[in-house]
Amino acid sequence: MARRIDVTGAGGVRLAAWEFGDPPKTDHGDPVRDAAVGQGDRGFSGVLLLHGLMGRASHWAPTARWLSGRHRAVALDQRGHGRSEKPPRASFTREAYVEDAEAAVEQLGLGPAVLIGHAMGALTAWQLAAKRPDLVRGLIVCDMRASALGAASQREWTEWFRAWPVPFATLADVRKWFGEDDPWVERPNPARGEFYAEVMAESPDGWRPVFEPEQMLKSRETWVYDAHWEELAQVRCPTLVVRGLDGELGRAEAQEMVRVLPRGQYAEVADAGHLVHYDQPEAWRAAIEPFLESLREG
Repeated sequence: MARRIDVTGAGGVRLAAWEFGDPPKTDHGDPVRDAAVGQGDRGFSGVLLLHGLMGRASHWAPTARWLSGRHRAVALDQRGHGRSEKPPRASFTREAYVEDAEAAVEQLGLGPAVLIGHAMGALTAWQLAAKRPDLVRGLIVCDMRASALGAASQREWTEWFRAWPVPFATLADVRKWFGEDDPWVERPNPARGEFYAEVMAESPDGWRPVFEPEQMLKSRETWVYDAHWEELAQVRCPTLVVRGLDGELGRAEAQEMVRVLPRGQYAEVADAGHLVHYDQPEAWRAAIEPFLESLREG
């Protein structure tokens, strides 16, 4: 059963954080959440999971449950996503997303935490690690590029949103379109269909996304035109860069990111696209487990 915890983000935006598994017990049988974190002497640590653009905390549920045996793992619905607030006039800048993650680590007592981010969530994670090294003991970057994507990419996304046949009549239609019929799909991908079905909600006229596409585009335009190598180089904690073999982060760029990181490591997951942790959950866990173990030992 998922447990919701409210967090107050930048500008007072209300955010929903989620625990999907019971946290580990202390030597005295008390939940780690009742201690003030900093359980390094017992091998426990806090983990904050950050989804990508259009994602939601529940996409991390299997990973969070797996982590909960040894960590207090919390997944955050970022502003404009999932069950968090979507104020029309809210800020969707990089600074706002980073401040939200900072607030989550502090208000939930997770620090120094391990940050695990996918796509845009990974960018947020490494920007927070660069800004507040005291809050972050380790970082996992999943399929996020450090290079600028540019104006053409933003135009493609704008056209892609317009192509969505919303409202969808059924969830089966959602799964089929995103898993097979979407022009961006090169071959049938049921996991992708399930991923998008999870971000839909039923409305009187059919199924629509739980987010506002315009807010997603506004969020994206705050990072898509810029490269982020400088902030990556400022990350001092151990960092694992993970890519799906068929994902959006190419091998050469991923290895350059590892080179730029002062304490970078590299892993890749075969038979996985951009949604690495969703496409191949077992292989994803196998890829990150040695890194997490090294943090415990360190």
